Amino acid sequence: MGEDAADRRAERAEQAAYHVEAQRLRREQESAEAQVVVDRFVERATREGLATEELTARPWSGSGRYRTGVQGWYLRRDRSVGVGLDGGYYMLVVPPVRFGRWRTVRVEPTPPPLQVGKGARDGESVALDALLEMRLQW
Repeated sequence: MGEDAADRRAERAEQAAYHVEAQRLRREQESAEAQVVVDRFVERATREGLATEELTARPWSGSGRYRTGVQGWYLRRDRSVGVGLDGGYYMLVVPPVRFGRWRTVRVEPTPPPLQVGKGARDGESVALDALLEMRLQW
């Protein structure tokens, strides 16, 4: 009986590993597609002369803003997401940084999603291509 339980556990672990790997591959494929959309936006925004600014990040606590040194465009009016001139997709809500208000805080680009705000409250999720098009219309 112990052997059957061990076999079932091993089978479940194998199935779980398969699903984790499949999810990782889906995320990578989605990010690759989204990166093409972001690159087209950067090209078009640059061509049309859309003004850039230094992106700032806000700490989780919500008080104050941190300079990032990244030039680009905000995608949301709450300034929580941005795209840099380098084509990087930046999440601009960061952990609090000691003396962050007086220093430049480093933010790393993240793989862009096709659906921005996925899993958020109703009305906060929007397709990346639609969001970028809205940004061009601001």
